[in-house]
Amino acid sequence: MTTQPEQVLENNLVSQLIALGHKPITIKTEDDLLSNLKTQLEKHNKTTFTTPEFNRILLHLSKGNVFDKAKTLRDKYVLQKDNGDKAYIEFINQDFWCQNQFQVTNQVTINGKRENRYDVTVLINGLPLVQIELKRRGIELKEAFNQIQRYQKESFAFNNALFNYVQIFVISNGVDTKYYANSQKQSFKFTSFWSDEKNKKITQLEPFANIFLEPCHIAKMITKYVVLHESDKTLMVLRPYQFYAVESIIDRVKNSDKNGYIWHTTGSGKTLTSFKASQILTHNPKIKKVVFVVDRQDLDDQTVREFQAFDKESIDGTEDTKTLVKQFLDNSRPLLVTTIQKLNSAISKAKFKKQIEALKDEKIVFIFDECHRSQFGDTHRRIVNFFTNHQLFGFTGTPIFVKNAISKKSIKQTTANLFHECLHQYVITDAIRDENVLKFSIEYYNVFKNKEGIEDVKVEDINKQEVYESNEYLNSITNYIIANHNRKTHHRAFTAMFCVSSVDILIKYYELLKAKKEAGEHRLNIATIFSYAPNPEDKEATGEIPEEDFPDQPMAAEPRAAYGIMPHKDKLDEYITDYNLQFGSKHSAKDGKTFLSYKKDISQRVKNKQIDILLVVNMFLTGFDSKTLNTLYVDKNLNYHGLIQAYSRTNRILNEKKSQGNILAFRNLKQNTDDAIALFSDKNAQETIVIAPYEEQIKKFNEAYKVLMSIAPTVDSVNDLVTENDELEFAKAFREIMRLKNILSSFVEFTFDDTYMKDQEFADYTSKYLDLYDKIKTNSQKESVSILDEIDFELELIHRDEINVAYIMKLLAKLKDAKPKDQAKQKKQIIDLIAGESELRSKRVLIEKFIQNNLPKITDNDNVEDEFKTYWKEETKNALAELSTTEALKQEKLENIINDFLFTGRMATEDEVIAALEKRPSVLHRESISTRVTQKIKDFIQTFINGMDN
Repeated sequence: MTTQPEQVLENNLVSQLIALGHKPITIKTEDDLLSNLKTQLEKHNKTTFTTPEFNRILLHLSKGNVFDKAKTLRDKYVLQKDNGDKAYIEFINQDFWCQNQFQVTNQVTINGKRENRYDVTVLINGLPLVQIELKRRGIELKEAFNQIQRYQKESFAFNNALFNYVQIFVISNGVDTKYYANSQKQSFKFTSFWSDEKNKKITQLEPFANIFLEPCHIAKMITKYVVLHESDKTLMVLRPYQFYAVESIIDRVKNSDKNGYIWHTTGSGKTLTSFKASQILTHNPKIKKVVFVVDRQDLDDQTVREFQAFDKESIDGTEDTKTLVKQFLDNSRPLLVTTIQKLNSAISKAKFKKQIEALKDEKIVFIFDECHRSQFGDTHRRIVNFFTNHQLFGFTGTPIFVKNAISKKSIKQTTANLFHECLHQYVITDAIRDENVLKFSIEYYNVFKNKEGIEDVKVEDINKQEVYESNEYLNSITNYIIANHNRKTHHRAFTAMFCVSSVDILIKYYELLKAKKEAGEHRLNIATIFSYAPNPEDKEATGEIPEEDFPDQPMAAEPRAAYGIMPHKDKLDEYITDYNLQFGSKHSAKDGKTFLSYKKDISQRVKNKQIDILLVVNMFLTGFDSKTLNTLYVDKNLNYHGLIQAYSRTNRILNEKKSQGNILAFRNLKQNTDDAIALFSDKNAQETIVIAPYEEQIKKFNEAYKVLMSIAPTVDSVNDLVTENDELEFAKAFREIMRLKNILSSFVEFTFDDTYMKDQEFADYTSKYLDLYDKIKTNSQKESVSILDEIDFELELIHRDEINVAYIMKLLAKLKDAKPKDQAKQKKQIIDLIAGESELRSKRVLIEKFIQNNLPKITDNDNVEDEFKTYWKEETKNALAELSTTEALKQEKLENIINDFLFTGRMATEDEVIAALEKRPSVLHRESISTRVTQKIKDFIQTFINGMDN
């Protein structure tokens, strides 16, 4: 036997969990589950329930969705006893998490839409709180994830819906084991391996279970480290490095008065970690206040919003120093979020200092966000001098070491000087390895490479005024960005930032981009934001990125010039006017409040992909997170922590198409990049952090092509694949080709001529791949589960935003104009293009029909689009009537279902679909009819509506 059967894996796990302290229980049906729940709740609450009393408890437990049930689990229920007394029923002990009743069972069967049988279930006090799904060794782990997705649709929410109390899912194939929180918005990308304190992954099921599923640990994870995200109404569970960081802070406070800092790389979920640490500390009776300190007003607002998203009642913002002092003195406010400037004022200015002195001897814990900032030095001294019983903790993705420290009065302040010991670290190499952030693709474009006698390495020696500010240089870079932006951002599926050396240079770039847009050279949406104060070129490239804010707002540590004499005020006002015209807004920078409003709006529009390129000097290079941003253009000196912080704007995880963060450097930053990587990870980390160069990617692609050829040597041979296993191997092999092609596409020099595969060959195999996907999708009526259902086809890798109906219209106009001998060839190209584009395949037959029957009758090319719209409107009307007739649907209600879906994104429920039928079906046929009709409605929308507004 070459692989361990799933049943053996399951039996071994159950035996292991019993040995760990979970008591075995046989539960096969819903009735068994309810009977055991009654017994366990009685035992946990040291009481007994009559049948009516338990039914009242069960009615209470049955209400709500997954998020509601997570709250119910953590609250006590006031039970009205039969004799009129009240009893407080606890479902889980959160304070003493080991003092719960732990059980394990397997093969529980629940009847919902379909009968589902679950692998291994961990019950706490009779409620199923951990569900474990197993696959045999050699099977993709994602199959177990997809199986849980099916359970959620088919059975978890049925009957009393007790399986909606599951807090944590565990999936394993024996070799790889991951966990994730129960949520309605689940993605395999957000599953996590467990690891030890040194970030070494624990992937095998047996060692994972020994640690993670040990009764006290799993109860602690559920009670302390599952977070209920109030804004999204979803559950989150901390990753191992977040867990160890919080635990280290809690332990330090409990057992020592020493300070400490957490080194967690940018993009690793620092806000969640700091929130959880702050929240747990507020429950320590010895601590008077927990104060979370940020260094910018917008981060203050952002942190308050994010903390309130985790717990609505946790916190209020501090609008000014007066409010901060008031909240310091308010005993009902254990957790505060404020800026370093307000904190500084509170302990420095006499009128505030006198009020707050009442707390100077109380235990106050300060948690500093981005504690690598140099301006923390002076305020740090004031805090430790004022509060006699303080304890300080810092979070940073890029600590200050001696090597990258900035001297102040001949003293180099480091993170360790201010915060002492590093309590936990999770560096960029760890995050990339765990797929929590992306690698970088770094390209260096030498503007001067064609100039005789000027070598790239000597660029820094050239007079800055002559070179970096010359019209030739700026124009060359602007043209290069315009020419390559679509390639870098996958045809504007993502966005970019362009950071430059000074406001003066930014103005020149903005004017160039604006002029070229007006001249019709590009269609990119550009925007900018900067402070009025001058920002000279950072000749030393110390690594520090100074914060820019509105000059007369006390948001930054250094003094600013007065508002009226700012040298760039008129230009920023002009660019904000451009912004308002572009987006129909009414922003200004007349004062700090309106400037901050403008900054917030820009931030949101970048995230929403409404801005293609945001020009900045320093703003947004730290503390700004946007998953849709994938490219950074760099025309300024960067070094050490400033370089890593700036690069890290691009590497947030989003989807399969976003495979790396793109850095396009127009300065010679190669050595600076190598030095920064070595400082913040290790000197051998280059391959982990930066994706392989173009030549290596071509080699990988060609190796993947050889694998594809061994499975399907010709396009037509895909038709001859006999078994589902053969089809699965083809799908996996071509999926790898697509992934590699997606990476290659971002390289400026990419062409299929460099690979073993021809461009047309890739398109032909893409069509076959989509044919296989369509086959699985349309074969939904069969009861047996296909192994092909388990594979993620990652269709976003195929979809190209620029290939849409509008684009096809342009090709049809060209086809109409083409000479008779070229028409057949162009027609085939159009059909092949449609066949290879995931969003257009459903429209293929209709477009072919238009080409065949309608196009020859059109006399004027300018009328092609109008004629197509008329044709499409008629076909849509006919198809809607046919769907209504075939499925006996009331057409008005059908149209309402479609309109509601287009407006809300929510497909009609089973009851709503049944209500649209002319005749109600029998209970026996209700589900199958509803499923069939729903799929037909989705297909109609995909074919006739989606993409047609392009």
